[in-house]
Amino acid sequence: MNNNSKNYLDNLINTPYQYGFYTKVESAYFPKGLSAKIIKLISKYKQEPNYLKIFRLKAYEKWIKMKEPQWSNLCYKAINYNNILYYSIPKKKKQFKSLDEIDPEILITFEKLGISLDEQKRLTNVAVDAVFDSVSIATTFKQELADHGVIFCSISEAIKLYPNLLKKYLGSVVPIGDNFYSALNSAAFSDGSFCYIPKNTKCPLELSTYFRINNKESGQFERTLIIADQNSYVSYLEGCTAPQFDNNQLHAAIVELIALDNATIKYSTVQNWYSGNSEGEGGIYNFVTKRGMCIGKNSKILWTQVETGSAITWKYPSCILVGNYSIGEFSSITLTNHYQQADTGSKMIHIGKYTKSKITSKGISSGNSMNNYRGLVKMGPKAYYSKNYSQCDSLILSSNSKANTFPYIQVKNPYCKVEHEASTSKIGEEQIFYFLQRGINLEEAVGLMINGFCKEILNELPMEFAMEADRLLNLKLEGTIG
Repeated sequence: MNNNSKNYLDNLINTPYQYGFYTKVESAYFPKGLSAKIIKLISKYKQEPNYLKIFRLKAYEKWIKMKEPQWSNLCYKAINYNNILYYSIPKKKKQFKSLDEIDPEILITFEKLGISLDEQKRLTNVAVDAVFDSVSIATTFKQELADHGVIFCSISEAIKLYPNLLKKYLGSVVPIGDNFYSALNSAAFSDGSFCYIPKNTKCPLELSTYFRINNKESGQFERTLIIADQNSYVSYLEGCTAPQFDNNQLHAAIVELIALDNATIKYSTVQNWYSGNSEGEGGIYNFVTKRGMCIGKNSKILWTQVETGSAITWKYPSCILVGNYSIGEFSSITLTNHYQQADTGSKMIHIGKYTKSKITSKGISSGNSMNNYRGLVKMGPKAYYSKNYSQCDSLILSSNSKANTFPYIQVKNPYCKVEHEASTSKIGEEQIFYFLQRGINLEEAVGLMINGFCKEILNELPMEFAMEADRLLNLKLEGTIG
């Protein structure tokens, strides 16, 4: 950092507050790299309360003492964390009251992605929160949801409007020192989505967030917090994209889910970050910590994810089953092509009695890629009569791709039941011949077989998103067969 940047930071951080609680900063220059000063600047620019600034600084202190994990079966260039922009703001940033006030260029960008916020608002039963670089640019249907007591907004807005909920639950599922990337996110998280479903309420709409990295030099560090109170239900879908750059970008997010007595959270992801070109150049480094806690009795968390993007994927959505009779389910499709590498899976940690979990994983490998499943099933000493069933299937489409499975099972209670099945297969010549004889070309034939391979998991997604995921899987494999 040069002297001008340093002096600018000092002046901005030490400028007294104007207009009472808020500081008016029309524009700010955020240098690359992360330090205590930059964290204070981000916190001040976002007009955050003091407890959150302390939260960030504690996380930063832990992060600088930690080492990047090396145990995953991944190979990638070392990340220069001092060459990353940790906060990036779309131009004309302000608090938007309607979609008409948003910068037209931002809306055009989302339209090109097939994500029409206006169409989503008018025609579908989905509330959308769009996060562009580091800022939430629009949240639709907020008033309609508020009429049912449902809170759905950006996490920056929630920090100001719902401080008691944030203080109670932020970092309660993923502590700031949980791992290297969670500590980084806790120090530098920008924006994200917050959702609270009150007692005895079924959320009347599907909730959805789209994340977009558009700045070539920035990383993205969003944070999602969803709380389902007693006897409530919510279905939430996350989508993410990034443009094609020849350099690698970092994405390190945290998702925390909390389900109380008799509550259900259904969380779905269609992940389509840029995966790099056919030569392995560029693409997103995707290091994400996603974890749900079934605190209450009979609570339930259902994860469904479709992973098709990122040059590197490091993600293990997990459930901690604390409440008696609680349920955790994880269903995943992971597609790797060209030189993509994925190390994904799930963790099911049983603590309460009569808890149940299910893991269904479908991995598809093509090109020169590597697709790893890494799972943990842990039965605690007090998890009496708990059950788990895991099924991991791999489909290999090329002779140069790899598929690996690393299951880990730990049982500390003799009254539990754990089952694990795994299979690896290739598309056979007889199957291809069968389709060709009926006038179906090779690309279509492989698409149909992949659809059948993944059908069980695609059926778990809301209908419109299942169709999108199916098209996405076929699109990612275009030109790779033959």
